[in-house]
Amino acid sequence: FLLSLKLENETKGKLRKQICQVVLDHFDKQYTTELGDTWASVRDVLTNPLCWQYAVLLNKFSQSAELEDTLRVKGYHPAFQGPLPYRPASLNCYTRRTPGRFPAQKHQAGKLKEYYLLNAASLLPVLALEVKDGENVLDLCAAPGGKSVAMLQCANPGQFHCNEYDDLRSRWLKQTIESFIPDPLINLITISRLDGRLIGNLKPELYDKVLVDAPCSNDRSWLFSSDIQQAMLRLMQRKELSSLQFQLLRSAIKALRPGGLLVYSTCTLSKEENSDVINLILNCCSNVMPVDISEMAKAVSQEFTFLSATQQHELLVLPEKGKAWGPMYVAKLKKM
Repeated sequence: FLLSLKLENETKGKLRKQICQVVLDHFDKQYTTELGDTWASVRDVLTNPLCWQYAVLLNKFSQSAELEDTLRVKGYHPAFQGPLPYRPASLNCYTRRTPGRFPAQKHQAGKLKEYYLLNAASLLPVLALEVKDGENVLDLCAAPGGKSVAMLQCANPGQFHCNEYDDLRSRWLKQTIESFIPDPLINLITISRLDGRLIGNLKPELYDKVLVDAPCSNDRSWLFSSDIQQAMLRLMQRKELSSLQFQLLRSAIKALRPGGLLVYSTCTLSKEENSDVINLILNCCSNVMPVDISEMAKAVSQEFTFLSATQQHELLVLPEKGKAWGPMYVAKLKKM
């Protein structure tokens, strides 16, 4: 009872955080144009944290039968139950239809956490990348580390390179990895603070798989910007993000070996940062081709709501009540 009361108070506290009107007005204008009638229902979810849901990704390196029993008692069920093109048995995630958040675990030096709380849509880029044992993998913009942890649930890469340019976020990433990954596997992981735009030149054709979970205009958090000045600055700088994303992708393609796969993802609905960036890459880079992910999307369509007007190499998760996952854009490319 005390735990549920604590969770309820935390959620109410989040709801009491004021919606930033400047950001909401900006989104209303942009997304009404881009999404049409769909924006109204998405808007309802994004502006109402009381209906937000959180998935629980289990850590295979710190397994607990009691945890799975507790999750089932609380109404959680295993996600991704249908046949998927790629879903290792070791990737275990639990979701439930009702809103609310399972209590988070604190970081304790020398002790592995049993689970990671995340937006279930964050696992789609990981499923699309299809990491296999022994592959060299680069997570180009890795903080806070959830997707890195998820990839390591799936396979044991030959080399695993997690990069994060921002100092504070890089420390957060390091702590996440230490909280979930044991020795000796942690010794195969390189954590760097390189400018992602330069990695392609520094490490050409080194990786089998690259994830570019790009810096983007994070729709969920931007809506609750408490600082008006910061919000207005973000909106002004928003136009520059697609240029950065394009440069990160160009770098990632250089870092990828011929035949290697790249997944690009963001947590924004913005067409300019999503399909426009991918289309620009496909037009500029003759050595890259799109990879069909429609089978994966079809296999998880019970869990997620997707924007219908996308191409076969991309998907966009739209939050809706009862499936309050996303926004999450995913696109898959192959280097020839």
